[in-house]
Amino acid sequence: MKSINKGYINGAFVTLHGTETFNLISPTNHEQIGVVTLGDEIDVQQAVAAAKEAFASFSKSSIAARIQLLKNLQDAVSKREKELVEVMIQEYGGTRQFCTMSTQFAIASFGNMIETLEAFEFQRKAGNTLVQLTPVGVVGIITPWNASNSFICGKVGTAIAAGCTVVVKPSEMSALQTQLLVECFHEAGLPKGLFNVVNGLGNIVGTAITNHPDIAKISFTGSTVTGKLIAKSAVDTVKRVTLELGGKSPNIILDDADFEKAIPMAVFGAYMNSGQACVAPTRLLVPKAKLAQVNQLAKAAVEQVVVGNPTNAATNVGPMVSNKQFERVQSYIQIGLQEGATLLAGGLGKPAGLEDGNFVKATIFTNVSNDMRIAREEIFGPVLSIIPYENEEDAISIANDTTYGLAAYITSSDERRALRVASQIDAGRVCVNGFKHDPLAPFGGFKQSGLGREFGAYGLEEYLEPKSILL
Repeated sequence: MKSINKGYINGAFVTLHGTETFNLISPTNHEQIGVVTLGDEIDVQQAVAAAKEAFASFSKSSIAARIQLLKNLQDAVSKREKELVEVMIQEYGGTRQFCTMSTQFAIASFGNMIETLEAFEFQRKAGNTLVQLTPVGVVGIITPWNASNSFICGKVGTAIAAGCTVVVKPSEMSALQTQLLVECFHEAGLPKGLFNVVNGLGNIVGTAITNHPDIAKISFTGSTVTGKLIAKSAVDTVKRVTLELGGKSPNIILDDADFEKAIPMAVFGAYMNSGQACVAPTRLLVPKAKLAQVNQLAKAAVEQVVVGNPTNAATNVGPMVSNKQFERVQSYIQIGLQEGATLLAGGLGKPAGLEDGNFVKATIFTNVSNDMRIAREEIFGPVLSIIPYENEEDAISIANDTTYGLAAYITSSDERRALRVASQIDAGRVCVNGFKHDPLAPFGGFKQSGLGREFGAYGLEEYLEPKSILL
């Protein structure tokens, strides 16, 4: 069992003022694997002070210097890629498939930002005015548990590219992962105070960061409920805010699609990251006339989904991150049954032989109405809802009938038709004919899925303030 009892402030591992601890429990077998000391408001004050002091000089650094730091970070994280994958599997319970991909995304984020930075114009002309894009200041970064290191690397890399310094509050449930990543960052030789980390609870450390007058911006990824609270608190000091929040993503299979390929892909896609993904396509919209065929194909596909030990390369769905999350998913499965949806596969309880962990059966409800709670609320587990539609117009209407708007998916044999439908979907990212990722394209949500964008030039601009100089 590992004990993590230090924060990372002003370029050093330091003893925290906070004394409360949090037990790290394996989601696979419920054994305690570690304990982390939680920081408090005083630790946040020290971290912010270090970041503020570092900002005075780092904000004036050259683009070449920032690129070198990003290269150093990429090299340092790459060296420990295998360790980062293993600790993520152990602590989070993510499948080997997902944790490998997530770690590769984390490493690649530095190179992606270098590419963005090399082409970015920090000085522009608007009319007869010179516009300078200047770093916003000290950034508070708050990350969730479902891809912790990837979020930290992406956000910190962007902040560095902009010339900002940061204070990071990762999820307390990701402390083992964070510790290893911080060791990588320390090895990269960042200037003192540029990068600071305080483990702690959201209502203590997160609140202290959000309320601190010397924090100029918050970059948060997590639940919509928490995002709203952060936005409300940030108003008092007029902080800039980027929020990447929840989703209930529609996956529209148009009637001209190859259903033999599209439906199995949809089933496995809904279970990405064991269903603990904000972009997971958990609403499968299919033509009503083909519902019987879809049910047959979906049932056959889910029988091929492997729920089990996340260390095994063949596993598709691992345990939920915590017992609390397991109970949440179970409650939604019960709600689906009570609402009258047809249970096609899975259901309540744990799969046989997996009773020691937070395992959920790969579950599919069919003949779901879009007004049911299982179709409207983010479950964050391996639960798929199949929703029939009458025609293309009805599919678009159902897809948009949600408070969310993070991602959407469309499958059609006619790419022009798919593009026409995609243009009518209220979502920040729409994938056509498959699950795709472009690290240089903007990522973020419509409606209650968030504010602002991440990745590439759009993400970089979120960390910059335009200054107009009239000559």
